[in-house]
Formats: sequence, C-alpha cells, structure tokens
Amino acid sequence: MGMFTTMNIAATGLSAQRLRLDVIANNIANINTTRNAQGDGPYRRKEVVMTPINLRSNWRSPIFPQGLDTGLGRGVRVLRIQEDTRPFRLVYDPDHPDAIKFGPKKGYVEYPNVNIVEEITDMISASRSYEANAQVVQTAKQMFQKALEIGRTTA
Repeated sequence: MGMFTTMNIAATGLSAQRLRLDVIANNIANINTTRNAQGDGPYRRKEVVMTPINLRSNWRSPIFPQGLDTGLGRGVRVLRIQEDTRPFRLVYDPDHPDAIKFGPKKGYVEYPNVNIVEEITDMISASRSYEANAQVVQTAKQMFQKALEIGRTTA
C-alpha cells in the first residue's frame, strides 16, 4: 500500500458521494415538476448506482481454486445514474394545465415519483458517507505528519 493510496480511495468516495448529493438535490428541486424538459411527462426520480473499483480480475484455475488475491480495494466509482421506474403519484386536479384529458384517469395530474422522506434519508446517508471519507483524509494526513515528526527527531 502506497503512501497516498488511502487518500486516493477516500477521494473516490468523496467524488461519488458529492455526485449522489447533487442527484438528491435535483430530485428534491423537481418534486412538483409535472412536465420534464422533453415535455412528455413528469420528472422521474433518479438514483446513483455505485460499484467498487477493482482493477484485477477474479481469475481462478485448478491450481489456484480460491483464485488470485485481488488485493485491497481501490475505492468506488459511479457506474450510472438511472431513473426510478416506480409509478407516478396521481392527484385529482382537473383545473391543472397538465391534467389528463381522456380515459379512466381523466382529471388526474401525474406528479413525480419523488418521496421527500426517502430523499432526506438518502441525503443524510450520503452526507454521513462524505463526512466519513473526509475524516479518512484528515486521519491519513495526521499520520503522515506524525511519521515526519518521528523522522525529524531521530535524524
């Protein structure tokens, strides 16, 4: 493990959690958007999908049945931002300009599938994860400073 490996791993976590917080903020900002930018329906909730960074493959052979050791983790990266496929929230409001005009849902307005409680919970989780990664960077920095102090006193 190199000297800056810890900071590199924490930096990947910081970047991923910052993007997650941005997506959550976008979801909250669009909680009442009944028409998206394309004009084909309400805003659809988005969520971040993350995956661990593993630069080595999990190769296995009869000689090494447990496979090769993939070593320490390399951090996390954002795999994609996907749309939530849950149904939209229906509210009866026939005077709304985006109310459904025909069919069994006549008079209803489709609102985004964003649940504010779920978004706040996700935001707290992302914020705590961000803080944990920031603490890792701070602790690694303190360890490096202590190592340098030890080197100065013995020289």
